[in-house]
Amino acid sequence: MAIEEPKYSVLEQSGPFELRAYEPKIIAEVRVKGDMSEASSAGFRLIAAYIFGKNQSKEKIEMTIPVIVEPKAESAAMGSPVLINEGTNEWLVAFVMPSSFELSTLPTPVDEQVQLKKIPAENKAVITFSGFSTYSKVEAKTTELKDWMAEKRLTPIGPAQFARYNPPWTLPFLRRSEIMFDYRPESK
Repeated sequence: MAIEEPKYSVLEQSGPFELRAYEPKIIAEVRVKGDMSEASSAGFRLIAAYIFGKNQSKEKIEMTIPVIVEPKAESAAMGSPVLINEGTNEWLVAFVMPSSFELSTLPTPVDEQVQLKKIPAENKAVITFSGFSTYSKVEAKTTELKDWMAEKRLTPIGPAQFARYNPPWTLPFLRRSEIMFDYRPESK
């Protein structure tokens, strides 16, 4: 049985790059500190506890993919691009909730760190890759995506998001990861 992913349509594709139009979605997110790996693990555990029944109604929620990790930095609030970098110590980790739920029908988290949020429709530039997601590989793929966006005259806005689709025991060549940016067309 397939695991649900956020719904989107492909606006343009070129090799590993895509421009996507995502439908509105609901996420469960937590804010965590540490390096990217530590924060990703800590955030995953907190949200996994929520979907596995650590909520007021003790309801289990179907797992979805991907797990999204995003750096939090002051410049992100100002709309300028923020890369995933070693200097970042605070992260948002999020799961997209199953499309069968509305914000009002999701169980209330017991842990106050878990926040539920509705995300409106959005467009994203994306690069997809496989293998291990080391810091250097994530940085290299982020740079590749930014270069492709520059060729398309698209300006990245906000933080780069890192999306993982597979459990850690998946063979590296079968793993799917993505870097995503919100974007706007450059002014002429």
